[in-house]
Amino acid sequence: MPELHRLTATEAKRRIEAGTLRPVEFMEACLERIAAREPTIRAFAYFDPARAREAASIARPGPLHGLPVGIKDILDTADMPTGNGSPIWAGSRPKADAAAVAWMRAAGGVAIGKTVTTEFATRKPGPTRNPHNLAHTPGGSSSGSAAGVADGFFPLAFGSQTAGSVVRPAAFCGVVGYKPTFGMISRVGAKVMSDSLDTVGVLARSVADCALLAAAVSGRELGDPDRKPGRAPEIGLCRTPVWDHAEPETATLLAEVGEILARAGAHISERDLPSDFALVEHAHPVVMNTESARALGWELATAREQISDQLLERLDFGLAQTDAAIAEAYAVFTRAQAAFPSVMDGLDILLTPSAPGVAPEGIGWTGDPVFNFIWTSLHVPCVTVPAGTGRHGLPLGIQIVARRGEDRAALAWAQWVAAALG
Repeated sequence: MPELHRLTATEAKRRIEAGTLRPVEFMEACLERIAAREPTIRAFAYFDPARAREAASIARPGPLHGLPVGIKDILDTADMPTGNGSPIWAGSRPKADAAAVAWMRAAGGVAIGKTVTTEFATRKPGPTRNPHNLAHTPGGSSSGSAAGVADGFFPLAFGSQTAGSVVRPAAFCGVVGYKPTFGMISRVGAKVMSDSLDTVGVLARSVADCALLAAAVSGRELGDPDRKPGRAPEIGLCRTPVWDHAEPETATLLAEVGEILARAGAHISERDLPSDFALVEHAHPVVMNTESARALGWELATAREQISDQLLERLDFGLAQTDAAIAEAYAVFTRAQAAFPSVMDGLDILLTPSAPGVAPEGIGWTGDPVFNFIWTSLHVPCVTVPAGTGRHGLPLGIQIVARRGEDRAALAWAQWVAAALG
């Protein structure tokens, strides 16, 4: 029997509904874990245990009744500061919750605190460390959300993804990360940097947990991923045009996972992306950085000296793009999005790496999103599930990709994959 702070959200929900666990008990278990480990992990940008206790004591009935949720610090919260990972916004107190946070509370969820993000969910990392090996990054930009879920601080958390900021940290920390179809979860009240790419997502300890939170805040029917489908999936192994970035352990992982899933009954085939998809590697930074530079117009005009050199370099790159380069980058996105349905012909899902390898050493860099930005650009749902352990005792993940709008199927097949991997 797991310790209370290690319960999945769905198991805690079952116990709360059965009357064998009270929200205040669950919260207290999480707070005890935080007290013991937060000085080392540093997952929180803002945390007030007294406020969390009070919120748990008055949690509303609903699908998330009494469940603690970590809030990435780019999402506005009316009762906590929203710092956006930047000194420019330190201590800022919004007047209202972001839409996702408001719907989470309406469903009975409890905001336990604000989790560390990189600067504007883009560049300079915060102080968070990987719970599996403190010498390594937890990934980013959803650093605190991933580390907090992994270390038992809270069972659910919000993240966001512009390149790989949900999937990559989830994989590095050995938890489940779900980037929904673009726009499925409202971004109102979030610090949006790239209007064409930013996607609010969720991190949790199981696929069903991710579905629970995402359904509650989006109003979508995402089903029960734990319900076994009536057949095995058709899976395409996809190495992508950036396969040369895969480290040996990831190359081995993809092959081994394919073999395991085939033994479990899946039909496995190789599926390559058309050569034009390689252009997304160059189009993505043009779109992301051009839009981010425009989004930070006020910060650049009034507080440029408080923006990190790392981010300024990217913003200046964005501002230097020509009209022709920007138009071509958007055109690459449009062509790739239109071509993707044919890539999926005859398949339920693609299976592809979540990251090049395990979490890099040090906390000055959150890792390479090279195996994520294509799917973010395509606006399709992605789920990473734990798939073993690599060097230094660090987790490895495998990524499940589905068609745009087929989030329910993506989650169901992700759980099938997770169950087959054991």
